[in-house]
Order: sequence, then structure tokens, then C-alpha cells
Amino acid sequence: MRILAIDPGLKCGWAIRYDDGGLASGRWLLAPASLSRVESVGMRWVRLRKMLGEVTSGLDVDLVVFEEVRGHKGVNAAHVYGGVIATLQAWCETREIPYTAIPVGTIKKRATGNGNCGKPAMVAAARARWPEQEVANDDQADALWLLECARDELGVGEDRR
Repeated sequence: MRILAIDPGLKCGWAIRYDDGGLASGRWLLAPASLSRVESVGMRWVRLRKMLGEVTSGLDVDLVVFEEVRGHKGVNAAHVYGGVIATLQAWCETREIPYTAIPVGTIKKRATGNGNCGKPAMVAAARARWPEQEVANDDQADALWLLECARDELGVGEDRR
């Protein structure tokens, strides 16, 4: 089963699990490309759709999972989260791909045993679990753990095909 996991934000973590169990992961930067007024903030949603298309090019994605955030540190964070989720859901709907959210605490607890752990703990746990992924940041780590949660919590994954 091909699962795409998204950690929503201006620094958007992503990970994808392939049929053979292989993984790919990383982080997309959705902030405007420059500080000039040439690019509008709306271009981040265009950029997100392009990146979703690139990472899934030639693949049939079976499920998209994303991090469910109930509280945000500010208005801008809430707006970005909403924009990422709206863009992601529209992208899924046009391709008839099912999608679901997994709460932050569930992801953290799966990764570290502590539903309130910090970003360094998430990165350390991901590096230990997936040394071949060269986990560079918490966004990428969160996306990788989302894949694990999809397998565990939703009963899907390469070993349950």
C-alpha cells in the first residue's frame, strides 16, 4: 500500500511508503521564494500542489495521512495549517485518494512513548528507527512517524497488504 504522510506547515514534512516497503522522505519549504513583492503568498499553495505531484509522479497513492493539530502558536500558523490542509484535501479529492488525520499526541507517543515530547526527541527517535533516511529535521521526523501511526492505528502498511 502506498501511503503519503504530510506534516503540515511552511516547512512541510513528507514521507511516502512504497509497495515494497521502501521509504522516501524530506521537507518542502512553502514560504515565498524571495522577500520581494514579486511572489504572492498564494504561490505557496501552487508550490505545494506541484510538490505533491512530483513526489507521487507515476504512482497510485492509496492513502494520505496528515498531522491533526488542534492548537496553534499564532494566527499565522493556524492560517498556514488550514491552507495546507485545504490544498491537500482538494488534491486528494480530485484524485479520489482517501485521507485522514492523526493527532499530534498519538504520533509523539508512538515515536517516543511520551505524547508531550519535544522536537529533538522526535528527531532522535526517527534517526534511530530509520538510519538510512538521514533525518535532517523535526518536520521530516514527524512525517516518518505518521507512516508508522498509519500502519499501527489504521491497520495498513506493507505487512498488512
